[in-house]
Amino acid sequence: MKKLIQYIALSTLAIGGFSHAQVVEDFKPSSVNQPGKEYPQVNSERRVRVQILAPDAKYVQLDIGAVKYDLVKDENGVWTGESAPQDEGFHYYQLNIDGASVPDPGSLYFYGASRWGSGIEIPAHDQDFYALKNVPHGQVREHIYFSKTDNSMRRCFIYTPPCYNKDQNKRYPVLYLQHGGGENETGWSSQGRANLIMDNLIAEGKANPFIIVMDNGTWRMPERPQTAPGAERPRGAWPPAGWADGFMNVLTKDIIPMIDENYRTIANQQNRAMAGLSMGAMQTRVITLANSDLFSHVGMFSGGSISVEDVEKNPQFLKNVKVLFLSFGSKEVESGRYNLGSDPKSNVEELNKRGLKTHYYVSPGTDHEWQTWRRSLYQFAPLLFKN
Repeated sequence: MKKLIQYIALSTLAIGGFSHAQVVEDFKPSSVNQPGKEYPQVNSERRVRVQILAPDAKYVQLDIGAVKYDLVKDENGVWTGESAPQDEGFHYYQLNIDGASVPDPGSLYFYGASRWGSGIEIPAHDQDFYALKNVPHGQVREHIYFSKTDNSMRRCFIYTPPCYNKDQNKRYPVLYLQHGGGENETGWSSQGRANLIMDNLIAEGKANPFIIVMDNGTWRMPERPQTAPGAERPRGAWPPAGWADGFMNVLTKDIIPMIDENYRTIANQQNRAMAGLSMGAMQTRVITLANSDLFSHVGMFSGGSISVEDVEKNPQFLKNVKVLFLSFGSKEVESGRYNLGSDPKSNVEELNKRGLKTHYYVSPGTDHEWQTWRRSLYQFAPLLFKN
């Protein structure tokens, strides 16, 4: 019996040691931790390790990438655990403590999934293009304004390039850049690093300087009848007709005139672009098809595409738009989980045949996530406003 117990103990240690050996112990604090916080951490395998003191909790989980990982409590009430390897780039995550989803007190907070919550950076092999470098830097300005269309106070963030304040006579093109569903006007400069991407591109001479306007395009489904809680969304085409009209009206009637009045813009169609990610890409499609007299360059990141049928129904779009850029993460394309429209590559070929200069980019090894969209902006920006 004693030998059997010893055998079981040794076997357990061997299994535990083997399991532990599968995780490379070279974890380092995340680059987006709160000052002085040791956790969360990331290792060379791109695993995320979290730790939290919760002595009275019955269970704690790390919730990241739509998967929940159980944490283990030590004798001091400290829970620790890690995830499977994650894709490169930025990810939202949260902790689940006894069934309550809460932010990790160790990370900085970001607005995504319709809440302020935790985020983490998984170091990427190509992170140099959005790194903070010793180059001339532009400014990201908070601009608060009143929308007559919306009858409300609103806020947008404006990126002005490094040279903006040097020559008070020079005027600049403008890119209107939209976030995704559950995010807001902070997304592109915070999670997306749009300002650093532009600073680095301009410093390397790869992109012309231009202004970027990042506003809140949040759209919500129509309220369901109170008599039918939990009712399914309306049948038919989705999103429903007119879903982007609210933001389209604010953009065309309030935001664009306000930007042209308050900033040194080149206020014409040839020097105005629109792009967005996911929901923002879908808004870009609707808005630019209806207003090609306002935009000459169009970018859609992970949000479907402009179809041949679209341009056949809107010949002015084909005439007015100089550049169309479409992009996805490779895992989006492979999985088929997202609405890509018709086969994206074939669609691009058909659009080019019809005279619409269309670019197609696939971000390697990424899904419907910020690394896809950072790379997309990096590829898109150099195409804008070329003489």
